[in-house]
Amino acid sequence: MLSERDIQRLQGVHPDLVMLVEMLSGYGPMDFMVIEGVRTVEQQQVNYDSGASQTMNSRHLTGHAVDLGPLVDGQIPWDNWTVFEQLAGHMKGASALCGFPIVWGGDWQMKDGPHFELSWEAYPLPEPSATVPV
Repeated sequence: MLSERDIQRLQGVHPDLVMLVEMLSGYGPMDFMVIEGVRTVEQQQVNYDSGASQTMNSRHLTGHAVDLGPLVDGQIPWDNWTVFEQLAGHMKGASALCGFPIVWGGDWQMKDGPHFELSWEAYPLPEPSATVPV
């Protein structure tokens, strides 16, 4: 079950991604926590400047990404990649079941084990509306 903190961290995240996280929490075979959902531009800039992120065009800014941490004995085992892969496998399974395509940051060249995002292809950002002069 998701904690109150997890639920708060999912505020503003796309409903399809929230549904996947809730599904995994309710029926998944491993414990995890929501590390982060929506990120402000200011926080993204801090992450970019520190090297924690490689882009200012993060899906966290639009609510299309979430960071999840697998829990072992109540802690995230940052040095145990296998546990992140296991969580990713469960998340990908939930994604396939629901038909909400996701991308896992652990599949990228520069690995980001906690990161899950809705695919750009299936969830493009809306085009900015053009202002028509009156």
